[in-house]
Amino acid sequence: MKDKLKALLQKQHYKIAGDHSGVKICTWTKKSIKDQDVCYKQTFYGIKSHLCCQCSVSVGYCQNMCVFCWREMDHTYGTEMKTFDMPQDIYDGLIKGQRLLLSGLGGYAGSNKDKLKEAHEPMHFAISLTGDALIYPKLNEFVKLLHSKGKSTFIVTNGMLPDKVKTLEMPTQLYISVDAPNAELFNKIDRPLFEDGWDRLQKTLKIVKGLNNKTRTTLRFTLIKGMNMEDVEGWAKQIEISQPLFVEAKAYMFVGSSRQRLSIENMPRHKEVKEFAQQIAKETGYKFIDEKENSRVVLLAKEDFEGRIMEF
Repeated sequence: MKDKLKALLQKQHYKIAGDHSGVKICTWTKKSIKDQDVCYKQTFYGIKSHLCCQCSVSVGYCQNMCVFCWREMDHTYGTEMKTFDMPQDIYDGLIKGQRLLLSGLGGYAGSNKDKLKEAHEPMHFAISLTGDALIYPKLNEFVKLLHSKGKSTFIVTNGMLPDKVKTLEMPTQLYISVDAPNAELFNKIDRPLFEDGWDRLQKTLKIVKGLNNKTRTTLRFTLIKGMNMEDVEGWAKQIEISQPLFVEAKAYMFVGSSRQRLSIENMPRHKEVKEFAQQIAKETGYKFIDEKENSRVVLLAKEDFEGRIMEF
């Protein structure tokens, strides 16, 4: 990792692990430790927010230049990682970084001391902080390592590497980011570095359809007001192709470097997200399962799981 990017990320409260990995304490992890609130993933899936490690194994590497992304795109290294760290070294670095970042909460009077102590040994690894995880050549080995330690894993990918999705060591939950209902909007919003980006995403979605017995498949729709909250039939087609267990319809958030490309008017209100998600549900037959207003997110699913879907 180049010194300029490293310095920028450290200023943003990242801890760097090795040459291309990093960890940052999520706002919801902090809120949970302070007994103020929890992440929507705890509300939806039972993942305890104070035990989550928000991390990346591919800082600076991505195949898209999405207009809504918070990452620093001036420091994109490319779509291929030629030199890389070993999984155990990354794991050790992430744990060390997580603990250092948590240390400041020890002096906060409102911290739940039991939760803070437990948070030093995170159990849920959200490999989604920045960059695309599938670019890391040793991702399968890293997932196996985490599972051997009893950790749950959540991988988010943009779907640009369908062949790697085929051979992926299945995480606890696999997210595919879907940010547009058609090729025209995809090219405008995701700005892929691959000319055949839309075709790659469609291939990935077809692969996802066969993974429901191997992992908890999820499509995450990032909804941008004034840009992609249209073509309900197109969104429905993405669901029809992939048949995921879950669909998360989530508002674009006006944070990070995305503020250089979009405006706060592009961030839909929860009511707007909910209404659009209900249109998608009606078109697909998926059921409205849950919502979290302050995260501006709605959960749809193929089946009614009657409340919390899974406890960890």
